[in-house]
Amino acid sequence: MFGLFKKDKTPQAPRHISIQPLGETLEHKNGDTILTTALEAGINFPHNCRVGGCATCKCKLVEGEVQELTDKSYLLSAEEMANNYILGCQSVPKGDVVVEVDGLEAGASSISMVKTSATISSVRNLTHDIIELNLSLADGMDYVAGQYADIELPAELGEGTRSYSFAQSPQLRRGDKQLSFHVRKVPNGEFTEWLHASDRSGAALNLSGPYGDFHLRPGNAPILAVAGGSGMAPLKALLEHAREEGVTRDVVYLFGARTQADLYCLEEMEALTKGWLAHFQFVPVLNQEDEGSNWAGRRGLVTDHIQELVGGRLSEQHVYMCGPPPMIDAAEAVLKDAGVDGSNIHYDKFLDSSHTA
Repeated sequence: MFGLFKKDKTPQAPRHISIQPLGETLEHKNGDTILTTALEAGINFPHNCRVGGCATCKCKLVEGEVQELTDKSYLLSAEEMANNYILGCQSVPKGDVVVEVDGLEAGASSISMVKTSATISSVRNLTHDIIELNLSLADGMDYVAGQYADIELPAELGEGTRSYSFAQSPQLRRGDKQLSFHVRKVPNGEFTEWLHASDRSGAALNLSGPYGDFHLRPGNAPILAVAGGSGMAPLKALLEHAREEGVTRDVVYLFGARTQADLYCLEEMEALTKGWLAHFQFVPVLNQEDEGSNWAGRRGLVTDHIQELVGGRLSEQHVYMCGPPPMIDAAEAVLKDAGVDGSNIHYDKFLDSSHTA
């Protein structure tokens, strides 16, 4: 996940956004997108990436005109285009607008967005390129497992934000002032290079959240979880919270990594396996491990192993995926070919500056 958008500072007359079917009318701030306006008003507007890369925030423009910041044609179908659908995260109203939003649900709507300052309390190495970033907040921030926060760049790095998923179940964190994130070092990534360069404990940061509608949906269907790299964070939080809530659904969790050096949270996964109230199988898959190593586990891509591990029940699965876009896209194709209903596939694509250049 990644967010960076400079607002138009030109003064303008007040504009309003009507969100249907909720029937709520919001005052639009100069330069903000429809999605940002809705989220800051506490509306659980469906979204994930916020940079025009997933189409989760698509909505129908019923009245008015918008400035579209990116091309939407590669994400929306011909039918959606003909019916005047737009991307909420990439649309800035030119005047009063009315939008109709499918899929508004209660998943995280009861939790208010918070803007607060924080101090880096500690940093811990998880792998050679992923750290655990622990923050002490000035104000508490509640969230649903699977959501994320936006962290502002330190002043010396300029303007902008970076988005990171909460890495712990909120069960023991609700109302607390401590948060944890998993941060992967992105080559030439301004913020991650700064964060990984030295121990930044004591540094001040500003952040806001929670954001995102990636969360465990109710039901009794078996769960297929797929993650890669720091995509471990939201799935770990989601599954740990589900265990605390007494969920009794079977789980197969495939975690894709390059080599053994890229595996982490293995103790936490063992605890989940032992403490889960139904069948729980954690399966790491390595795609660049040396052939002569002592690795006795699975090799290749996670998509190579989905059918074998889940078998004849694949079409029944409720799927939750987090990590690199190519992995998610490939897995989604396999799942849909196997008959998994698209409404039962939920994902959070981890985008960085290289995806939004």
